[in-house]
Amino acid sequence: MASIKDIGKFFLFIVGGLVAIIVGSFMIRGTMHLWDKPGKEKTDNEKKD
Repeated sequence: MASIKDIGKFFLFIVGGLVAIIVGSFMIRGTMHLWDKPGKEKTDNEKKD
């Protein structure tokens, strides 16, 4: 049986990884929006928001 400290470290590792993936995906999405900004894309984004 694993100790509580080991379980806590494993849980923190998983939570930290999920947070990193979520933050990274938002950053990638933001840079993608900055890259493709022709007129047509801009109007599509404004309609969605």
